[in-house]
Amino acid sequence: MSGRALVKVRLPEGVEGIARLHGLIAERIGSDVDPDQVLVGIETDRGPWVAALVASGCRVFVVNPRQTFRFRERFSPSGAKSDAADAHVLADMVRTDSHQLRPIAGDSDLAEAVKLLARAHQSLIWDRRRLVARLRAQLRDFFPAALAAFGEELAAAEALDILRQAPDPDKAVTLPLAKITAALHRAGRRKIDERARKIQDGLRSEQLRLPATVQQAYAAIVNSLVAMIATTVEQIDHLEQELAEQFHEHPDSAIYLSQPGIGVVLGSRVLGEFGDDPGRLPGPRLARTTPAPARSRSPPAAEALSTPATCATPDS
Repeated sequence: MSGRALVKVRLPEGVEGIARLHGLIAERIGSDVDPDQVLVGIETDRGPWVAALVASGCRVFVVNPRQTFRFRERFSPSGAKSDAADAHVLADMVRTDSHQLRPIAGDSDLAEAVKLLARAHQSLIWDRRRLVARLRAQLRDFFPAALAAFGEELAAAEALDILRQAPDPDKAVTLPLAKITAALHRAGRRKIDERARKIQDGLRSEQLRLPATVQQAYAAIVNSLVAMIATTVEQIDHLEQELAEQFHEHPDSAIYLSQPGIGVVLGSRVLGEFGDDPGRLPGPRLARTTPAPARSRSPPAAEALSTPATCATPDS
């Protein structure tokens, strides 16, 4: 096990790439060797490549990018990063330290679906926060009265509805109380009259004005951000419904929901990250110290192949 690279190649995505990879493996180890002898290091735990490698019988190890970074320093003190260097690092990790790495979990398809939905749901929530922060920054620059009217509830349904009708100070000043009340009704709020008057007073509060042309440009930006936030909120609700349906179908969902403070969304995230493979975490101590796999966006070309010494060429 000298660690010498036997072959280096960049593989395309899809069926062609995985077929070429299997061909390279067959050339090196022959057709009579158990596929379980092939070790693969990869920085993601999902996708068609991972599924194909697992289905072929290879032992696939999910490597956290932070582990790759630390291991890379053994070869390059500067820690310089490149696809070729990372492929070599991953191959050497599974060659020498596979006993320290975590093989990919044998989770059920349902658990995998819950994990994908939970991660996508969380990502959309982060997207909404970023969009709301951008909207707040725009309003602070030209329409601070809106911030006084809505406070920390810029993502609320009534705030988006009213900003859609009055995206600038001029339109806000003339916005009738009836339209504000109607927006609160559509959002299903309580104490509507009191809230409507408070919002109207905030929108009509005194503020410094910008030139009309500049204000019009800001209003166009606000309209775009409001539309994106509304769409994101709608898709968050849609994904949450899908997530709840998949989560409730899982046989372990009742166990997660029985824990204090865990609802459907949090329970789905926990189930997705821990999985349902009974052999993945032998004990509670390992469960406390095992991080979730990183969400690497590396293409399949970043994957690395390593074979035991019995599969190496005679001069290796």
